[in-house]
Amino acid sequence: MQRANLSTVSEFVLVGLSDAPEVRFLLFVLVLIIYLAAMAGNITILVATSTDTRLHTPMYFFLSNLSLLDILCPTVTVPKMLEALWLENKVISFTGCMFQLFFLIDVVGTEVFLLAVMAYDRYVAICHPLQYMNIVSMKLCAHLAIGTWVVGFFNSVLHTSLIFTLFFCNSNEIHQYYCDIPPVLALSCSPHYSRELVILTVAGVLGSSAFVVTLISYIYILLAILCMNTSESRRKAFSTCGSHLTVVCLFYGTTICTYVRPSSTYSPDQDRIVSMLYGILTPLLNPIIYSLRNKEIKCALRRVISQVRTAL
Repeated sequence: MQRANLSTVSEFVLVGLSDAPEVRFLLFVLVLIIYLAAMAGNITILVATSTDTRLHTPMYFFLSNLSLLDILCPTVTVPKMLEALWLENKVISFTGCMFQLFFLIDVVGTEVFLLAVMAYDRYVAICHPLQYMNIVSMKLCAHLAIGTWVVGFFNSVLHTSLIFTLFFCNSNEIHQYYCDIPPVLALSCSPHYSRELVILTVAGVLGSSAFVVTLISYIYILLAILCMNTSESRRKAFSTCGSHLTVVCLFYGTTICTYVRPSSTYSPDQDRIVSMLYGILTPLLNPIIYSLRNKEIKCALRRVISQVRTAL
């Protein structure tokens, strides 16, 4: 981190938000509502999966981990965004920006691997149903979940250290509403081609590995569903993985548009729109998708709501 200390930039300014007061107020209200709704939805999923013993299965164990990530992801970025909109304080310290980017990459990286693990879980459940409980034990689930968090952590350490040991000496304006790899990397005035190549290579290898596991799992799942004898069996099998497949498509679609490209093609306006999708809307949509398409989750949520009403 010695080189980072030589940087003439001690703070950054987030300029991805509108300066018009009426627009700022509308954005503040909209973002706050979406954020609170995302928190409520994911906390409800966590409560339902932890309190209902019928949901103490591998599938819902991984779902609770996904809900936890969907709580952390917007919490890393949205509070600062709300502060900038309400108090017009768009300044973030060098250290604050570094930690914000670290936690963001950590959460996003962990979710990439978690979605691959969830795809593998659905593959075993549909393609090897009789051996499912023997293959996917709760001990294996715990190891896989811990593994996704550990890999996400070290991936984030690598990316953050490569970026924040660069030299920043010119503009300190980040054209985004939070600190992220493309806009921060664009501000460096030292050569960063080799580091960018390392970042893209590591992200490409890890991300593509997780994507290949997810893709192969769903190819086998699709073949297994097509080979089923009755339409009822196919419908039931698809209902167990349809929610996860929807979430996978939503997540990969937005993250690929943001990260899987060189910084020379960085477009602030495009990135702000895409980052809104995966940073705020995706954590809101995930619990909605799972609750709408999953009968067990809907029943558990009804029981939770009923208990809350009784307590009140």
